[in-house]
Amino acid sequence: MKHATHTPARPTAGDGRQGPPARQSGGTRRRPTQRAWSAQLAAWAFLAPVALYLIVFYAYPLYRNIELSLRHYTVRSFVQGDAPFIGFGNYAKVIGDATFGPALWHTVVFTVVSLAFQFVIGLALALFFIRNFRLSATLRALFLVPWLLPLIVSSSTWSWMLNSDSGVVNALLHTFGLGPVNWLTSPQWSLWSVIIANIWIGIPFNLVVLYSGLQAIPTQVYEAASLDGAVGWSRFWRVTLPLLRPVSAITLLLGLVYTLKVFDIIWIMTKGGPSNSSTTLATWSYRLGFGNLLPSFGPGAAVGNLLILMALIFGLIYIRVQKRQGPA
Repeated sequence: MKHATHTPARPTAGDGRQGPPARQSGGTRRRPTQRAWSAQLAAWAFLAPVALYLIVFYAYPLYRNIELSLRHYTVRSFVQGDAPFIGFGNYAKVIGDATFGPALWHTVVFTVVSLAFQFVIGLALALFFIRNFRLSATLRALFLVPWLLPLIVSSSTWSWMLNSDSGVVNALLHTFGLGPVNWLTSPQWSLWSVIIANIWIGIPFNLVVLYSGLQAIPTQVYEAASLDGAVGWSRFWRVTLPLLRPVSAITLLLGLVYTLKVFDIIWIMTKGGPSNSSTTLATWSYRLGFGNLLPSFGPGAAVGNLLILMALIFGLIYIRVQKRQGPA
């Protein structure tokens, strides 16, 4: 007898068995790839304006400033573009200059004193306004006026107030029997005059940021601290200040970067004088590059790059400290 060959039956839809997977058409296989490419193109389209802005207004000027500091530029070579390469000669020239030491010291004093008073006064005002008393929002808005005014207006106002002959400050001192002070024309007071003006301008920024940080602290933390007996100054030092540390760090860092490059206030009020008594690295850089009859573009750019390097170092220190502390 012949044995019938057994042919396996194909699985049907209802027998629970599955056959080999059906091949996908080419169009179905391309859809995920097309969607991924579309998403990437959309992302690049949104990123392109920001990248173009950073390249045009930050990367290229920084490159040009570095290139200026490494060549010996004169007015003729600046126009013709044939300045010889001298390496770090401009940096050695400015560091060896007699103005470098005092300008660096004035920059440090101007920055440290301004940051200290701006932060302390801003924190005190933030703690005062966090109570949300009547008219607190109105008063808080009034404190923002110095921050919103153009720097030329603020600097001119302070120049008028500190005028030796007709200034309001000297008139007020006269009522208390104190002699007039040459705020802007005395080597002893010129630096402190611009520091006072800069403190007044920077307080609103510290107030706004620290006030936002205080609002982010949960009230439950204060309730728990009061149950443990932490009230008044004890609550401030053990609860408020530690929880405000991340906000305080970024406030001081931004204030440091801004204060290092302050130029408008000093130049309008004293122009770095008298006798370089209020000259900082920012004003010296401008005077080297644009303030003389024979501009020194290379040394001026070198001083500007030193300021950028100082700000970069403090920024890297901040990032490293934040990584060590971990997430807040």
